[in-house]
Amino acid sequence: MTELFQQVEQSAAFISKKFDQFPDHAIILGTGLGSLTDRIEIIRELSYKVIPFFVPTTVETHIGKLILAKWKGKLIFILSGRLHYYEGYSAQEITFPIRVLHHLGVKKLWITNASGTVNPNFQSGDIVFIEDHINFHPSNPLRGLHDPRFGDRFPDLSSVYDKTLLKNAEQACIQSGIPFKTGIYFGLQGPSLETPAEYRMIRILGADIVGMSTVPEVIVAHQCQMQILAVSVVTNSTPEAGHFVKTTMDSVIEAIQNASVSLFEVLEKLLEGKSG
Repeated sequence: MTELFQQVEQSAAFISKKFDQFPDHAIILGTGLGSLTDRIEIIRELSYKVIPFFVPTTVETHIGKLILAKWKGKLIFILSGRLHYYEGYSAQEITFPIRVLHHLGVKKLWITNASGTVNPNFQSGDIVFIEDHINFHPSNPLRGLHDPRFGDRFPDLSSVYDKTLLKNAEQACIQSGIPFKTGIYFGLQGPSLETPAEYRMIRILGADIVGMSTVPEVIVAHQCQMQILAVSVVTNSTPEAGHFVKTTMDSVIEAIQNASVSLFEVLEKLLEGKSG
């Protein structure tokens, strides 16, 4: 038994003593999306700081709580606040909560994030469903001693994002009259934002949006054979040639909050099964 698997078991056992219900759905809340808690019934919550082997969040906009909640009548786990590689943690540490959720029985994972765009057809506030990604993170969360109980040593990433969930999400948007786009996500380490040359490179390589999270979580969730839906809220418009507007955290939060109501409405339809 690997040390990592033992840690997952211990974390899951601790949570099992605190919670008495274990949903098969979970959602990771990205930057600025903590307002979801205003729309749900919180049953129980635990700070990452008290869960064995979880590491605390250090980013101001990520509170770092595991929440058991009822949303539109359905039980769901919520990771309110994610962990990032740029915080100084290892790729295994930032994806550890995903492994614990899988151990607790989670089969469907919804991932949300804030992203920049390099696609001139995308605008600030757009909802973008991720259909593929390009991984430029410096370390893979599967690196190291392999334990087959986590899944394959060499998981095939040719079809990571669940096509049925993506289709249902698109249908939910159409039913609600909510504009959406699909695109390819480019994952970087951060925390510095992209230079003009890097923006051009990312676009040339085929991506539409860029961010500092999500990809490590997706890799681990896919190894665990979870169904994955990932969605970004675009927080800036593509800079025109030679004209770059400085991105601030205030502008990022404003863009996310403006789009959050529409995003939550779509996710609620998915929970209720009204998009099939």
